[in-house]
Amino acid sequence: MSTPTTAVRPISDRLDDPEAARESGRTKIEWARAHMPILAALRNEGDLGFSNTRIGMAMHVEAKTAVLAETLAEAGAEVAITGCNPLSTHDDVSAALDAHERITSYAQRDVDDETYYHAIDAVIDSEPTVTVDDGGDLVFRIHEERPELLDSVLGGCEETTTGVTRLRAMAADDALQYPMFAVNDTPMKRLFDNVHGTGESALANIAMTTNLSFAGKNVVVSGYGDVGRGVAKKADGQNASVIVTEVDSRRALEAHMEGYDVMTMAEAAAIGDVFVTTTGNRDVITAKHFERMKDGVLLANAGHFDIEIDLDALADLAVDTREVRPGVREYELPDGPRLNVLASGRLVNLAGPLSLGHPAEVMDQSFAIQAVCVRELVEGGSDGGNGVEGSDESEGRRTYDAGVHDVPDDLDREVAEIKLATEGIEIDALSDEQTEYLGSWDHGT
Repeated sequence: MSTPTTAVRPISDRLDDPEAARESGRTKIEWARAHMPILAALRNEGDLGFSNTRIGMAMHVEAKTAVLAETLAEAGAEVAITGCNPLSTHDDVSAALDAHERITSYAQRDVDDETYYHAIDAVIDSEPTVTVDDGGDLVFRIHEERPELLDSVLGGCEETTTGVTRLRAMAADDALQYPMFAVNDTPMKRLFDNVHGTGESALANIAMTTNLSFAGKNVVVSGYGDVGRGVAKKADGQNASVIVTEVDSRRALEAHMEGYDVMTMAEAAAIGDVFVTTTGNRDVITAKHFERMKDGVLLANAGHFDIEIDLDALADLAVDTREVRPGVREYELPDGPRLNVLASGRLVNLAGPLSLGHPAEVMDQSFAIQAVCVRELVEGGSDGGNGVEGSDESEGRRTYDAGVHDVPDDLDREVAEIKLATEGIEIDALSDEQTEYLGSWDHGT
């Protein structure tokens, strides 16, 4: 890889005791590897071949992400990685990754915006042929700052709802210049990572950070997409009374039919005890809502960026602020109510001081999708221009034009089948007669 031109050096050069950090990080990674059998199966089967591939990653750099990065590197890729959120990196894990001969890690926790983007620039300086992103910052930075590299990028993968939304907006403006897989939207990611991963880890980290229970509390979930559905389901399972706020009539109706109270945020603000935003949009909870809230409420965000809770407006309203627990900042309003913001309004399941992210078994599925999508790009890759999926008949490979692409269904099913095999689960198969029936239109009753 080329030498970065930015001021940011690899993580190992910035720590006081990098050897101790590497040892701690390696322990975390080995625990995660032991509970991520799908990626192990892909490694053991030699199913990934990434020689001459340079992979740039902007992800939450913690133990499960490290297993993905090492899987890609052990398949022959050169990997440069940094964080996708200033507060989600585990420095010891980053240092352990940096010790790998085929991985350079620039990720460090709690950096300012300038250093954060310099680290992304350092990854870009490696001139990646494939990008693996969470939130879209790496892709957008390449397009905006290093357009001369675009022709050499085969394609990329996007992990999360926010990033896919941004990419689709970019594609709609004809600004996206290479193919991107919407990993977030495929069933093996969306149905498990978003619902069970975020649902469990967001609530677990709120509980660990505050040492408070959900039982008997009004938990307000803003947004009833896959993430919101998961948070609501898990909160309901812990004996909370769940309130859902929505802007989409069908999702609101779905929440209502699932048995949750549905109301506006203005109504919910007056009765909620815990607020969890899951929309991916800005200004979900604003000054007019803060002014209606009860004393002692908890405000947490499970969306990618720290824009869902208007912290600037809250700071303007407050007469005093203080840290009341690690990861909890109290804002005292003029008439006495004290509102508690967790993890600085960033991803509560990853940015808090005790946060560990999603369970390893869940991320094994999501990161296996990332791995097979990288394989798909390396084997087929970009076909240039704006269009839809095509094929190279002479090679029997699929190629992809610039734009946002669904993960091919056979790749999604491949990961599901590996997961079932690792669990020792067998399922039925359609008979020839059943397959014929499902493909016909002229069979009557």
